[in-house]
Amino acid sequence: MSDLISQNLNMIFKTPKGETVHALKDLNFTLKKGELLTVLGPSGCGKTTLLNITAGFIRPTSGSITLNNKEIDGPGVERGMVFQQGALFEWLTVAENVNFGLRMKKEDPIETQKKVDEWLEIVGLKGFGNTPTYQLSGGMQQRVALARCLINNPDLILMDEPLGALDALTREKMQSLVLKIWKETGKTIILITHSVEEALLLGERLYVMAPRPGRIHKEYNLPFASMGLKEDLREIKKNKEFSQKREEILEMIWNMEEEIMGKDN
Repeated sequence: MSDLISQNLNMIFKTPKGETVHALKDLNFTLKKGELLTVLGPSGCGKTTLLNITAGFIRPTSGSITLNNKEIDGPGVERGMVFQQGALFEWLTVAENVNFGLRMKKEDPIETQKKVDEWLEIVGLKGFGNTPTYQLSGGMQQRVALARCLINNPDLILMDEPLGALDALTREKMQSLVLKIWKETGKTIILITHSVEEALLLGERLYVMAPRPGRIHKEYNLPFASMGLKEDLREIKKNKEFSQKREEILEMIWNMEEEIMGKDN
């Protein structure tokens, strides 16, 4: 069982002025194998901090987060990360970027090439293996980043606003691709986003986080990700329940930000 379990997770920072910032406070949740969780909230709510702790980039002040019954205390091959800007090696070809991790593990070159070809086809980049990465559009680069993450077969995929820099049409296509990969691989995914629509469309579960201290304000169990495997995402956005949830969450986050501004003034 590849559950991700957070128990009493706390993260406290000190500002240059010596002020204490409670980025995360007593965070408790369990993410089951194969679930797709989206995380949304105003700036300062701790969503990126949570992702960085889960990735093993930073250690929590107290509490723990475990995957496969093992406490996360650093980066590991069982977790893969997709960043907002892709973080690709622009001087390498598409195929060289995708197989970078396998090369570091010195896997068989013939088997590696088969895996590269398979994943490039899955993400819609068949025939682009020899293309220099710098020649690709932003959307295509994010497809490369997805393939590079998935070829290493991680149990958990962490996505830090991976579609945030894309234009609207490309973003919609990539949202459909994320759902396709989720269905075909059965991977557990955590996706951070600033877009309420994206959080609703992609999240089987959705956490709306609140700031100061960072915490889970409200949890939603949603049908739209499963619907998106069969229906056009644009049609789902017209769904009455979708519209109601979108307005509810927008107002929730608006009120949080207004409260923060009031405290700062």
